Amino acid sequence: MQGDSVAVGGGPAAEAKLAAAHKALLNTPGVQFDFKATPDQKPPDWLEPLVQFLAAIAPVLKVLFWGGLAVGALLIIYFVVREIAPESWFRGKKTVIPVTDWRPDAGKAQALLEDADRLAADGRFDEAIHILLFRSIDDLVTRRPGVVQPALTSRDIATLKVLPEDARAAFARLAQAVERTFFGGRPADSDAFSVARADYQAFAFAEGWR
Repeated sequence: MQGDSVAVGGGPAAEAKLAAAHKALLNTPGVQFDFKATPDQKPPDWLEPLVQFLAAIAPVLKVLFWGGLAVGALLIIYFVVREIAPESWFRGKKTVIPVTDWRPDAGKAQALLEDADRLAADGRFDEAIHILLFRSIDDLVTRRPGVVQPALTSRDIATLKVLPEDARAAFARLAQAVERTFFGGRPADSDAFSVARADYQAFAFAEGWR
């Protein structure tokens, strides 16, 4: 019992063992007991001009950041309002355009038909139909600057109210013929070209080409 009392309660022997264990712990490699403050790390010399530049324009960057957020928020609000508001809110006063102004120049139209006929005579019916549509779009771009946007497809153009109803229908049929043949991979023949040629005539001339 007395031996147990010395081991538990302490004594010279226990204190000596504790001191030895503490000393051994202090001398253990890899164990750090002295936590000094980390010295300030200066950036490399080559980085110093960049740090100074960023510090100088920090107010400008802050303004640009908040300005960008404001512009983004306004754009989101604009697109949301545009979806739910009446379409008339975003359109100005309609301009009355003479109906005959949509037609391509007669000389250019005749030259186009001759070019298409030459392609068809060589058996290149797909290309002949495509050139009729391509030149029709080019004519619309020339006659109606700003109406035919680059992002519009042929189907979109066929719905433009700037064209008379008959011309829209003819253009739509011509666009469908190109989708089936030139882009769709379905070979065209002379009959398909004749139909497309007649559609171009209906598109280009108010009373058709006689």
